[in-house]
Amino acid sequence: MNDILLIALYAFLGAVAAGLLGALVLRLLRHRSLVVSLTVVVAVAVTAMLAGTLAVAWQMFLSRHDLTVVTVVVAMAAVVATATALLLGRWVVARSNALTLAARSFGTGGSFAAPHEPATAELAALTRELETTSARLAESREREQALESSRRELVAWISHDLRTPLAGLRAMAEALEDGVAADPDRYLRQIRTEVERLNGMVGDLFELSRIHAGALALSPARISVYDLVGDALAGADPLAREHGVRLVGQRIDAVPVEVDSKEMSRVLGNLLINAIRRTPADGTVAVAAERSDDGVVLSVTDGCGGIPEEDLGRVFDTGWRGTHARTPPAGAGLGLAIVRGIVEAHQGRAAVRNVSGGCRFEVVLPPAGTA
Repeated sequence: MNDILLIALYAFLGAVAAGLLGALVLRLLRHRSLVVSLTVVVAVAVTAMLAGTLAVAWQMFLSRHDLTVVTVVVAMAAVVATATALLLGRWVVARSNALTLAARSFGTGGSFAAPHEPATAELAALTRELETTSARLAESREREQALESSRRELVAWISHDLRTPLAGLRAMAEALEDGVAADPDRYLRQIRTEVERLNGMVGDLFELSRIHAGALALSPARISVYDLVGDALAGADPLAREHGVRLVGQRIDAVPVEVDSKEMSRVLGNLLINAIRRTPADGTVAVAAERSDDGVVLSVTDGCGGIPEEDLGRVFDTGWRGTHARTPPAGAGLGLAIVRGIVEAHQGRAAVRNVSGGCRFEVVLPPAGTA
């Protein structure tokens, strides 16, 4: 029993010495290819066995003949193990290189195409992660392109909408300055109207910038949608009378919500103004508020004739104003983008769909106590 313990001790010491040497070599070669690392590992295993055997033989636990036999056996095992390590290393490196080439498509704006060759479990897991990342990057690029397109449209519309009133203001100011205005009071009233219009556009831009920057500070309070809709209808009534449009409250349930009443009044105001401007004279704009399985649904239905199906997904985009026939004389396509931003800040969602004779805008808010 003592001899066995001594043999084990000497074999362990020899193997430890070989292992420490192998660890040092691996550290020096840690930046080299995987093939080199696998070869070193195999060499360490074989050397550890040989070192233990030599240590045991040195203590005369093995005869010269037995040592020769063991050495030859270890040498043959070393040859086979090294060849296997080289083949395995080259196979793994080839799969890794194929994965590297496939991943380079990220840098050129393309999508990731996974190699078809079989790979190790770790490389297969990495491939799946790269595929998921590729899909997310594609979605991000699409959103970025859509946002950039919306921004270009917004700049174009803002430039167009600012040029006309500014030119008119300058002409009227010059006429008043030169004393050639036939009716100075009318000119002053028109100047005030144009200034208010420009002020509204600047206010919309500021509101939208706060929404996009995540700086929209809400002060939610419990309020009944009955009061919220009633105030919005009262505020939009003068514009409806001016355009000859009837405002109708179809069904308004007195359900509570926790919202920022100022911001939510702006949401309903924008929807009502949008609906009134797009509804022909003698038309009807209907407002409803009711509880549903998803929450509290506020809806505004107009008589615009409907929105083309291909444009429904862009209605709430910044700067979108639809076809020329649907473009109002005022505004820069910011109202509905502001609506979506405010509603989403309340953990709700905004949607639109076509109905008979027009379209229906819906705002879904969480009921009081769940926001």
